Amino acid sequence: MINTDNYKHSEITEKIIQAFYKVYNTLGYGFLEKVYENALFIELIEMGLIVEKQKQIEVYL
Repeated sequence: MINTDNYKHSEITEKIIQAFYKVYNTLGYGFLEKVYENALFIELIEMGLIVEKQKQIEVYL
């Protein structure tokens, strides 16, 4: 097991991973990406996180 006590974002990372596994274990495989996106969005909100879907960002070349 890796010691994550010194990582800056370990608490939020743990919540995101927990949400991912909850969604995957509930839905299983075979759905379109959008189904998982929506389910993960809902799960993250229920965990108290502030999230946005498909946020656009500027990319500089």
